[in-house]
Amino acid sequence: MTDAVLFSAEGYATLLAAFAARGYEVRGYTEVEPEKAHLVLRHDVDISLAQAAGMAGLEKSLGVQSSYFILLRTEFYNPLSAAGLAAIQQIRACGHEIGLHFDASLYSEDDTDLEAGVRRECEILESAIDAPVRLISFHRPAEAQIGSVGEIGGRVNVYAARFVSEMGYVSDSRGSWQHGLPLDHPAVQEGHAVQLLTHPIWWMGEGGAPTLQLKRFLSERGRFLDQELARQCTIHVPGRWGGAE
Repeated sequence: MTDAVLFSAEGYATLLAAFAARGYEVRGYTEVEPEKAHLVLRHDVDISLAQAAGMAGLEKSLGVQSSYFILLRTEFYNPLSAAGLAAIQQIRACGHEIGLHFDASLYSEDDTDLEAGVRRECEILESAIDAPVRLISFHRPAEAQIGSVGEIGGRVNVYAARFVSEMGYVSDSRGSWQHGLPLDHPAVQEGHAVQLLTHPIWWMGEGGAPTLQLKRFLSERGRFLDQELARQCTIHVPGRWGGAE
């Protein structure tokens, strides 16, 4: 089975069914036990909140709950806009948890600065969604941030050693499995817990190669921005739309 087949809504449902067939039960970060057959579902929303909301609905239909990590500081979407907040609330309405996806590269390497940044961004996100933000994940983490401290800014760090070394860790970053196919992971062979990180952009929509998925996103985003320009900014051009010649 190729990545192109796996990376689809149907493929995601099939993957979760395969874990369930091996006795895995979905658990959250505060309930997972590394030595047991527990599956932690995580989504880093790097590019599209709309795709994330679609994945949230898929998971609701499958009867599972997961955690969605939202970027505050990104050029791809605005989580504080009307459309952004609606997508996040749709994810929450499906029973999933919202965490902060934190871009540490925008801060100094000083631990105090990072702590303050995490707290500040979590508080902004909490205020926007009117719900606590208990979890953080690093966006494109530095090597030193993987397997690091258990909490940052008073929130659970999902890159802590408990979640990436004491149990299995699998990621679909850049549209391919970075640690081997999930079901081939040694933790699965031993019946131990796994953190499964996926990015909704690869799974939702029409499927296909990662480059094709990104091209579709750019096209859809362009149409959205065109509509917003038409709605927000009407420019008077002489000789058009009733203007004087």
